[in-house]
Amino acid sequence: LRGTLIDKYTALIFNISFSLIVRFGLGETSMHAAQKCEVKIRLKKGDDVKVIAGKDKGKTGKILRVNRKTDRVEVDGVNVMKRHTKPSPSNQDGGIVDKTVGIHISNVMLIDPKSKKPTRVGFKIEGGKKVRFAKDSGTILV
Repeated sequence: LRGTLIDKYTALIFNISFSLIVRFGLGETSMHAAQKCEVKIRLKKGDDVKVIAGKDKGKTGKILRVNRKTDRVEVDGVNVMKRHTKPSPSNQDGGIVDKTVGIHISNVMLIDPKSKKPTRVGFKIEGGKKVRFAKDSGTILV
């Protein structure tokens, strides 16, 4: 099978898992999967960010969680959804609970600690270590 072009239907005929075909690079479908463009994640948990697009545009908050697989960040107080929960042994009352949902990383910008304005993030080598810095002021981010 190696070296031949295999699609989903051929995999079904030969009773081969399609995920194995993609994983081991058999067939043209693995080439398409490898072409997925990945976003460079320059933000970290605890960074102060401002939302620059979407329904919460203009809001600021601290990053609670970064999901590298989906390129999303959870920001405190941004993109809050209402979750209706039933009473359960762990949650006796149930009711409506506010839940923070992720927002795409392209819709937020880091707030410069010096000027308090949104800025881009860069990397540079200082003292033999790779550090992040704010592009506007040049302030090194911890």
